[in-house]
Amino acid sequence: MGSGCLKVTKYFLFLFNLLFFILGAVILGFGIWILVDKNSFISVLQTSSSSLKIGAYILIGVGAVTMLMGFLGCIGAVNEIRCLLGLYFTCLLLILIAQIAAGVLIYLQRDRLREELDMIAGNLIQNYNPYDDKNRTLENAWDYVQLQLSCCGWAAPENWKNNTFLQDGNQTSYPCSCGNDSTNSLSETGFCSLGTVSNTTTVEDWPVRKQGCKEGVQNWLQENLGIILGVCAGVAVIELLGMILSICLCKNIHTEDYTKVPKY
Repeated sequence: MGSGCLKVTKYFLFLFNLLFFILGAVILGFGIWILVDKNSFISVLQTSSSSLKIGAYILIGVGAVTMLMGFLGCIGAVNEIRCLLGLYFTCLLLILIAQIAAGVLIYLQRDRLREELDMIAGNLIQNYNPYDDKNRTLENAWDYVQLQLSCCGWAAPENWKNNTFLQDGNQTSYPCSCGNDSTNSLSETGFCSLGTVSNTTTVEDWPVRKQGCKEGVQNWLQENLGIILGVCAGVAVIELLGMILSICLCKNIHTEDYTKVPKY
């Protein structure tokens, strides 16, 4: 290859690594968001599910390593350092293999995640108690979910029949965050008392929304996971291009070095 091709390859590799660095920062941001978010169902999952915590730490690790590789690739490309380009190629290959393995693992664990969702939501509703500060953060997050998605319960409002606090009160109260348009409650958390009660009061008498949160939460998770997977797919494509360009640049530098040796 001539010097013109060398320059083009070098600057293309630098451009790809710059984009690679940015996408790594995005993946790192997603992982941190999962761990620190306190206002959505993610906070419920990451507190109750070890799988999501592990996934968040994996995203943070992959994002940090991706940013490091992008930085090293930029230095190796600009300065034409073969050892850095070789290290860069090896690390990209390992990251790509890890990403494929993680994707396969997530796909195989999708049914388990659905079961964890059912169990977590069921336990949270059953033990919901606004007068106990032990699980206040989780309960506030669940109230936020019911308000934002305009839903009540997990599969249906009837899930609240299992709540121990409401059972003790003969179901004469209902979750404030479940209230429909007919209620004028100023509270968005805890339980609200019914205006009129009788000995036959049931969940069907509550002024609440009739749609469960399960479908809305699953759709929300799929949308956000779709974004994360899309970013990871973009990173994988850039990784492949980076690997190809790094090989081309290494060969090009090798050829150029030996053509500069004087002949005797």
